[in-house]
Amino acid sequence: MSLYTFAPMPPTTREHEPFVIWENGFTPEELDRIEAYCDALPQHKATITGSTESEDFADYRKSKVGWISSNPDTGWFYDKLAWISRQLNAMFYRFDLTGFVEDMQFTVYDGEGDHYEWHVDAGSNHDAPRKFSLVLQLTDPNQYDGGELQIHREKDPTPVKRERGLVAAFPSYTLHRVTPVTRGIRKTIVVWVSGPPFK
Repeated sequence: MSLYTFAPMPPTTREHEPFVIWENGFTPEELDRIEAYCDALPQHKATITGSTESEDFADYRKSKVGWISSNPDTGWFYDKLAWISRQLNAMFYRFDLTGFVEDMQFTVYDGEGDHYEWHVDAGSNHDAPRKFSLVLQLTDPNQYDGGELQIHREKDPTPVKRERGLVAAFPSYTLHRVTPVTRGIRKTIVVWVSGPPFK
């Protein structure tokens, strides 16, 4: 048997970070602009894969969502999140990514126990699967309690820093959850970056 290695060899001992963050990617004025746009969107009961709004699964997921399409009003926002996702991917993961094939999701947890239990984002109805997930925190953490984004890391969940404008990013196959909100309202933007299937 002959040995043929690719050159240069990719690193084989480097472990992927379970999640990474990008701070100060948006100014307070830009965040206000994004939030005002999203607040005007139609909002619907969040569903889970294969379910409809009429089904009761509040013990697993309870929140409202709206959908942000790419258009002249949102193009600058899409461009900025695309740039952040490319930078984080290049620095930490080096996945083969092609771009956004789904609208961004505006998610509202309104303080009445709204939450999302442990789940992964990898499911998709598109030929290009979700590979990289980003969550932009829109709400000042002083305005709500609970609602903690947690990443499953070894034995104990790891909380993501609470900061308005912070972008958390992780592989879409990463197990994560949002704990119940107990006071106030927590708003986020979720976007999935797709690409060719993992090999």
